[in-house]
Amino acid sequence: MGVKFAREYEEIVEELTDALLEVQGSYEFLDMTDEDWEALAESERRECIRTLADDVFYGLGTEPDLELGNGKVAYDARKHWIQVADGDKVTRIIRLI
Repeated sequence: MGVKFAREYEEIVEELTDALLEVQGSYEFLDMTDEDWEALAESERRECIRTLADDVFYGLGTEPDLELGNGKVAYDARKHWIQVADGDKVTRIIRLI
């Protein structure tokens, strides 16, 4: 299936990175403990989550709903967006076109 998009991929992934940084425990998807995460510098955390954002983007092409830490990422092909939630609260809508 794949995620269909018309915006620049890098822009989408940067927005997704920002959104995933706000999701409590998103780093757990990378098999990191709280202690591992806390030991990283801010730039290292961003790089880890940037890598995760790439994986999530491509993963949404086969599985439209992914759970990450306390949150969820969902791809809506009809609306051409990715929705990021932390718990029950939607924190970001990332437009793909």
